[in-house]
Amino acid sequence: MSSEDIPAVINVVNLYAAALDTQQWALFDQVFTPDAQTDFGGPAPWPDLASLKRDFAAIHAPFDATQHVTTNHQVVVDGDGACCLSYVHGRFIRQIPDGGNMFESGGWYDDRLVRTAAGWRIRQRSCRMVWWSGEPRVLQTTPDVPVEPQLLSLKAEAEAGRIAWLAAIQGGGPAAA
Repeated sequence: MSSEDIPAVINVVNLYAAALDTQQWALFDQVFTPDAQTDFGGPAPWPDLASLKRDFAAIHAPFDATQHVTTNHQVVVDGDGACCLSYVHGRFIRQIPDGGNMFESGGWYDDRLVRTAAGWRIRQRSCRMVWWSGEPRVLQTTPDVPVEPQLLSLKAEAEAGRIAWLAAIQGGGPAAA
C-alpha cells in the first residue's frame, strides 16, 4: 500500500458526488469500472456502468439541483483492492405541481474498489438510506415509477454481514471485489 492510496480512494468516492451534482456523466468513467455493480436500494440495481450512466442521466435531468456531501471515509487497502465506507447526505430540489420542492436523506456508501491502470475505480457500490425528510414525490421523476424510501440502519446491515468494509477491516475478507 502506498501512502497515496487512501487519499486517492477518497478522491474517487468524492468525485462521484461532483459528477452527479454537475450531471457530468462522462466523469463516471473516472469513478467506476465498466463492469461496476451498483445498488442504491429498492428494486433497480445496475449491472454495469453504461446502464448506470444512461439511467442516472434520465432520472436526474428533471432536478433543478442536487447536492451530495460525502464524509467520514473509512478506507482499507489490500494490494490492488480497497473498501471504503462513507456517509452521504443528499438533497434533491425540484418544484412539483402540488407543493414541495426538496427531499433530503442521509445514509452510507459501502464501496469495493480496484486499482486499474488509470487509478482507483469503484467496482461495487451499495448505498443505503438511514433517514429522510421533505417531500418524497420530489424524487419521482418518472410518473409511472413510485418512490417509496426504504430505511436500513448500518447496525442492521453490519449484523447481517452485508458491509464489505467491515469484513475487510476485521480481516474477514479481501478488499477487492
